[in-house]
Amino acid sequence: MERVPDEADLSRLAKGLVLADGKTLPCNVRLLEAEPDLPPRDPPIRFRLNVPTAWIELTLKEGRNRQVRRMTAEIGHPTLRLVRAGIGTLTLEGLAPGKWRWVDRRELKTP
Repeated sequence: MERVPDEADLSRLAKGLVLADGKTLPCNVRLLEAEPDLPPRDPPIRFRLNVPTAWIELTLKEGRNRQVRRMTAEIGHPTLRLVRAGIGTLTLEGLAPGKWRWVDRRELKTP
């Protein structure tokens, strides 16, 4: 289907891609079946009635500058909206949109 990454695209992401600053590490990737429940984006992303939208979940092992955007562009599926759901052991689970909480120094240590 047009604009929806196929298994070959997802496999390329998972294995790592060669970008301008070198090869990315392998990562976990999956195509989400439905759009996640997120608050509206302001300003909104341009909606195109005849072009389907696909949501991908990526779990990276490194964090390069604009890495997700560059990786998805490399496979021909540019990122329109990027949502960071976690860093290391910290996640957004249980945190309402627009809310924040203090992080204890012990939470920053990797398991």
